[in-house]
Amino acid sequence: MKIAVLAGDGIGPEIVGQAVKVLKALARDGLRIELEEAPFGGAGYDAHGDPLPAATLKLAREADAVLCGAVGGPKYDALPRQQRPEQGILRIRKALGLFANLRPALLYPELVGASTLKPEVVSGLDIMIIRELTGDIYFGEPRGRRTNAAGEREGFDTMHYSEPEIRRIAEIGFAAALKRSRKLCSVDKENVLETSRLWREVVTDLGKKYPQVELSHMYVDNAAMQLVRSPRQFDVIVTGNMFGDILSDAASMLTGSIGMLPSASLDANGKGLYEPIHGSAPDIAGKNLANPLATILSSAMMLRYTFNQEQWARRIEAAVKKVLARGYRTADIFEAGAQKVGTAEMGDAVVAAL
Repeated sequence: MKIAVLAGDGIGPEIVGQAVKVLKALARDGLRIELEEAPFGGAGYDAHGDPLPAATLKLAREADAVLCGAVGGPKYDALPRQQRPEQGILRIRKALGLFANLRPALLYPELVGASTLKPEVVSGLDIMIIRELTGDIYFGEPRGRRTNAAGEREGFDTMHYSEPEIRRIAEIGFAAALKRSRKLCSVDKENVLETSRLWREVVTDLGKKYPQVELSHMYVDNAAMQLVRSPRQFDVIVTGNMFGDILSDAASMLTGSIGMLPSASLDANGKGLYEPIHGSAPDIAGKNLANPLATILSSAMMLRYTFNQEQWARRIEAAVKKVLARGYRTADIFEAGAQKVGTAEMGDAVVAAL
């Protein structure tokens, strides 16, 4: 199983290093993997003048899966848009056809106190957010900047979805719901957006094929409110690129920290890119402070969704649960009475728990 390792920028190398440490520990127990690293994001620009160098994309295409860190940082903010690190992640998603983004929001019992919501609201939380990843306003054309007749600057972007794009992500949503509690909530903004009107029509029509699944629809503004009001009403949420980006970050705080949420971005055949949903956090980079658990859990998702190695995935997840139960906490999830550890120490603790 060949894995391309793209550590990225900021805390990326630190957190990816801990996930690699866990994978290598499993390899010593018999997991057959091959790891190869390449520069990506700002590191790609520094090395080759491109956030997605040709050699990095070639490796990603040839690999069975991609394990990715975070990208970006202040040093790159003044670059032209196409050279900024964030374009690397958008381009690799598009190039590999990674249209389905799975973002589980699971609250571990040990972290109930770390959530910003009351325990009675979030205890037992287990949501799967499925975000369409290669369409919507992030990729729509035309887009750009211009000066109007009055001499004022304007920016414009295009929100665009086709029926096949909506149908294929909705299929993923219904399939996920069938494996869980058979509840699917489709989130849109149908009352004001033409793209959302089409979205709701297509999802509703597809729902006729899945009578076992309870399908509901919700406007995105209401969904954001309901996530903090009564999050356990949700099981599987399916939504577009921009709405999913926002809602999944909001859901991360229900779990105690954005440092706890892994993600999988899949193509039609199950090949995937796996990464934590958080950013590069340049303010704490190199300080051994970052939480590596989201990246470690992303490697578990990789073993499950791309390689169909359920037993190895569960070993990683069980090890993370043990570490939390033993009281180990990085700074973002620290609470009184716990044992504060750094990035490397948390990785070592997960390896020991294996």
